[in-house]
Amino acid sequence: MSGIGERLKAIYADLPTHVGLVAVSKFHPAEDILEAYNAGQRIFGESRVQELVAKRPLLPDDIEWHFIGTLQTNKVKQIAPFITTIQSADSLRLIEEINRQASINQRIINILIEVHIAKEQSKHGFGTDECETLFKDGMFLRYSNLRVCGLMGMATFTDNEAQINHEFSTISKLFQTIRASRYVDPTVFNQLSTGMSDDYHIAIAHGSTMVRIGTKIFGNR
Repeated sequence: MSGIGERLKAIYADLPTHVGLVAVSKFHPAEDILEAYNAGQRIFGESRVQELVAKRPLLPDDIEWHFIGTLQTNKVKQIAPFITTIQSADSLRLIEEINRQASINQRIINILIEVHIAKEQSKHGFGTDECETLFKDGMFLRYSNLRVCGLMGMATFTDNEAQINHEFSTISKLFQTIRASRYVDPTVFNQLSTGMSDDYHIAIAHGSTMVRIGTKIFGNR
């Protein structure tokens, strides 16, 4: 045994009951995912379409797959038949394609709107002002095969905790502002996905309802 189950149990014990866990299984084999599954985990996050499509048939059907990486529009059709949530909805062009493929598959796909809060330009997402404006304009109401469930963001990869706190505070305030507005149904728009292995405690302090943890479960890739 690799210890995945024990590490997972330690994280469960560490998380508040209202915070969900996405086990980030990218780059890890199906056997590791199955070990986590057997320990009780049901939500897994992947960031490469080809890898996800290859793993999925090897694993139980009741897994909820979350796509958490940069998603090219021409690859949406490969995951649209089964994906539960696309957390990295980072452009209107991508969102339109997710809606189109969801319609073709006669499904409703959950999405989180990715917000760019980090200083790193390599990270993706809508700006905070842009995101708020899109909700005010009712832009996301156009997509009948999507369920907009909240926001996702990644902090800068840094040891500067003040900066991380500021970035998580920024997206948390945006989330609360949108959720309290008349532009969304708060019973649907209720997920704030922030925090990974090194910063999830800070994210939770700023209202995260979902954390994405890989290394602390599966070890280094």
